[in-house]
Amino acid sequence: MREYLLGNAAIARGLLEAGVGLAAGYPGTPSSEIIETLVDLRGERPLHVEWSVNEKVALEVAAGACWTGTRAVATMKHVGLNVAADPFMTLAYLGVGSGLLIICADDPFCHSSQNEQDSRRYAQFAGIPCLDPKNPQEAKDMTAFAFELSERFNIPVMLRPTTRVSHARGDVENGPDNARPAGGKQFIKDPARRVALPVHARPLHSELLAKQKAMEEALESAPCNRLALHGKVGIIASGIAALYAEEAIIELDENLSLLCLGAYPLPRKLISRLLEHVSRVMVIEELEPVVEEQVQMLARIVNPRVEILGKDGFIPRQGELDYLLVRNAIARMLERPERVAKRSPAMSILPPRPPALCAGCSHRATYYAMRKVFGKKAIYPSDIGCYTMAVGMGTVDTCLCMGASITLASGIRFGGETEGICASLGDSTFLHGGMTGLLNAAYNKARITVTILDNSTTAMTGHQPHPGTGRTATGEATVPISLEALARALGAGMVETVDPYDLEKTMESFQRARDYPGLSVIIARQPCVIKARRSGVRSKPFQVEEECQGCRICVDFGCPAIEFEDDKARINSLCTGCGACAAICPASAIREVAR
Repeated sequence: MREYLLGNAAIARGLLEAGVGLAAGYPGTPSSEIIETLVDLRGERPLHVEWSVNEKVALEVAAGACWTGTRAVATMKHVGLNVAADPFMTLAYLGVGSGLLIICADDPFCHSSQNEQDSRRYAQFAGIPCLDPKNPQEAKDMTAFAFELSERFNIPVMLRPTTRVSHARGDVENGPDNARPAGGKQFIKDPARRVALPVHARPLHSELLAKQKAMEEALESAPCNRLALHGKVGIIASGIAALYAEEAIIELDENLSLLCLGAYPLPRKLISRLLEHVSRVMVIEELEPVVEEQVQMLARIVNPRVEILGKDGFIPRQGELDYLLVRNAIARMLERPERVAKRSPAMSILPPRPPALCAGCSHRATYYAMRKVFGKKAIYPSDIGCYTMAVGMGTVDTCLCMGASITLASGIRFGGETEGICASLGDSTFLHGGMTGLLNAAYNKARITVTILDNSTTAMTGHQPHPGTGRTATGEATVPISLEALARALGAGMVETVDPYDLEKTMESFQRARDYPGLSVIIARQPCVIKARRSGVRSKPFQVEEECQGCRICVDFGCPAIEFEDDKARINSLCTGCGACAAICPASAIREVAR
């Protein structure tokens, strides 16, 4: 059956066709839709799907399942692999039972990430195969192939879709589901392969190294590695760059040799054949020169005279590639005219639209109260989430990685900072990576305030549930974890919960936290305004009355629902009725619309 699918949906189809029995992940763009699609498609299949607390947990859950003979997958984005790196590196030694797939979606150009790291480096570091799809069809096919590869070599396999593959749509030819048996699975005890003691790890490392040659030979004939020998100038392209290169060669109408790559370890025989045939070759890949470095090493042996072009001025090492960039790089190599991108006339007159918190977002009210109480001189470490967009409010001084707001705050305090320190992070982020930081702060007596911005969802990645919501990935009811009880159990001496829309009481709570002589936690709880509206919650909107003095205090509050026109403020149709602007208006000129 042929379907028009999102890349991530195609990957989910591939998982079903491979007979996966467990899928665990943590939401992170551009990977989130894989788990969500599996939830929608699983039907009556014996398939366990979960949003795990973080990526490390997801990978360990998947590893445990594969050791019982169940094919398993862990999904995450590239920075999530940093969190999962500890089990990731050792699993390559310990091996799998049934197939284990790690789907790590990279995000060139940092569309929704704090860096552009290339996960192929991780696969290379761990000594495991990595599959690099160029379109949704290949992503689906590679998903099924990855399990076969994993079981053949008793090793985890990585699938590395990038943003433009995960979020592209294309025609995908689906196959039948693989209905693998569901019951009767058992963990087989084998300490020599499952217990990573040094005495076991040393021979397992030697075994891992011995697999590399066999894996390389197996991938020589993989469908995703294709060589076409023509002219004496060649292109080697990896992943989605291969798609751009194929199209560019057609447009330029050049008789170029082309090697399309989609699997690592790299097929040295195919690369050698190309290098022997050409006098000049360009290597095209997104981010790191993973392929280029291997090509350069091979060329010293195979054809030292071949000219190798790539990251040395032709292909950038940062940002994502696109068709025009690749086309122009090839044209430049061939000394052909480059094509200038056409710029829409509208782009020159449209005003910039920086990311902003939604109209009525409770985080804006929380940050307003926080800054009013702690002041401009205070330090505001923050975290990964939609609330990071409040940087313009002066309440986001740091953003490093999940959960780092609390630990950075502790370090800033112990580093000698005497001003107030108020960290902020979301509820999902706290449960992902903030709990150990809070424990550390309590244990080491850090005098800081931690604000948990609880909007009862994982908002930035698409409103996925988490342990505090009382719902699993499949919508089943489960125990809702109390943030208040957690904070107290982890050692916070003061824990208070506030409604951010009640600005007066919120500021009173922040004042107590600021003056508290130890570790204090404020939980600012109000449902995400988007999720609330989708569930049918409606509040009366507000309007600006004639008493408005044009002071712009409400405008400076930053809500997209508030505009300034003819020396007065006005509220547009985006208003959600939160009432925060009415609370800060010195002239009391903002009131609910009468019904």
